[in-house]
Amino acid sequence: MDSSVYVFAEDLHGEGVERVLDRISAYGVDGVTVGAVHHAALDVTPHGLSRLTVRHDGAHFTPPAELFDGLRLAPVPGHVHALTRLREACAGRGLKLHGWTVFLRNATLGTEHPDVTVRDCFGDRGSLIDLCPAHPDVREYSVALARAVARLGVDSVVAEALHFTPVEPQRSFVQLGPMDSFLFGLCFCDYCMRRATDLGVNAEVAREECARIVGGVFDGDPAAQGEVTRAALTAYAGPEVVAYARARSETVTTLVSEVSSAVAEEGCKLVFIDSTGAVKGYRDGLPTPGLAAHDAWQLGVDLVALGDLVPAFGVLAYARDAARVADDVGAYLRSVGKDREVRAVLRPGYPDSDSTDRLVAKARGAKAAGALAVDFYAYGLVPHPVLDRIPEALAAAG
Repeated sequence: MDSSVYVFAEDLHGEGVERVLDRISAYGVDGVTVGAVHHAALDVTPHGLSRLTVRHDGAHFTPPAELFDGLRLAPVPGHVHALTRLREACAGRGLKLHGWTVFLRNATLGTEHPDVTVRDCFGDRGSLIDLCPAHPDVREYSVALARAVARLGVDSVVAEALHFTPVEPQRSFVQLGPMDSFLFGLCFCDYCMRRATDLGVNAEVAREECARIVGGVFDGDPAAQGEVTRAALTAYAGPEVVAYARARSETVTTLVSEVSSAVAEEGCKLVFIDSTGAVKGYRDGLPTPGLAAHDAWQLGVDLVALGDLVPAFGVLAYARDAARVADDVGAYLRSVGKDREVRAVLRPGYPDSDSTDRLVAKARGAKAAGALAVDFYAYGLVPHPVLDRIPEALAAAG
C-alpha cells in the first residue's frame, strides 16, 4: 500500500534534510509530502529546534518568475528554504516527493489585497486570511502556483484549501449554531454574487436573508440547533439561500479543473484535499455524524463532478473510530468513482489515536474500504514515540 508522511519545511530546516529523511525511510513509507507553500500558524513542535514554531505565509522555494509575470498576486517568499535538492535526496532513498500546497489561505496576500478576500452577508471583509476562489486574480494565482510547485519535479501536487472555507473566529461569545455559522461564512463578494445570478439565483435575496438571520442571533435570537443539511437549511433560511450555497460548487469545480489541467500539462498530477473531514473532526477526533463526502457541498465541493476531473483525492480521516474512517473512505469512493486514487490521511497520535492498536485498526479500515494509500500527518507535530507506530500500521494495511 502506498504511503507518505507529511513534513513541514521547518522540520527539514531545523533537523536537517538527511536526518528527517532517514527517520521517515525507517518508517517504511513510500514518500514524503512536503509543505512547499503553507499558511501562517503557531505550532507546538515536540522535537523541533524550538518547541514552539511560528510558521509564516509563503512558498518555501523560489517560484519561476515568468509564471507570475503580469499577475497581480504572487507567492509570498517563505522564511525557510529547505527544498533545494530535496528531490535528489528523496530519490536516493527511493522515496516519492509530493508538493503540499495551501492555495487560498494567506493572510499576507489578503491584507495586502483585501478585495480578493471573502465578503460576508453584512458586506464586511473580516477574514483576510481567506482568498475567494471566485475572484479572477485569485484564480490566475492558483493556476500559476500549481504550475510552480509541479516544476519542482514532485510526483504530485497536493492541493489544500482550494475551495471555500468556514468562518473560524479565534474568539466568539455569541452562541452561533452550525447553521448560523454556515450562513455567516458564505461569501457575497461581487464575483460570487454574479456567478450565482448567472445560474439563476436571486443573490441579493439570499444575502438579505443571511444578514437577517445571523443579525438576529447577534441581537439575541436563539441559535438554530442541529447539523447543516440542505433540508434543514431550506426550512431555516429559505430556498434562495440553499440555491446560492449550491451555486458555489460551480466556482470551485471550474477552479479545480483549471488547476488540475495545469498540473497535468507540467507532467504531474493533482491530489485534491477536501477539508470537510478536518472541519468535522479536527479538534477532538469526534466528527459530527454526517460523513465528510456527504457534507463537502458546504465548502462548495462537488465530489461527483470533481471525480471526472481530478485523478486523486486525499480524505482527512480525522476520527478516533476505525469504522468511521472506513465509512468516510467508502463514501468518497462512491462519490468520485472507484477508479480514482483515494488516499486516507491519518493522525497517528492525539487526539485521534491513543495507541498503536487504534492506528492499526484505522489503517486496516481505510484499506478495506478501498483506499489505495495511507498518509500520516504530520512529522513535526508528533512526538517520535508516536511516529514509531507507523510501521506497524503499514504492515497491518498490507
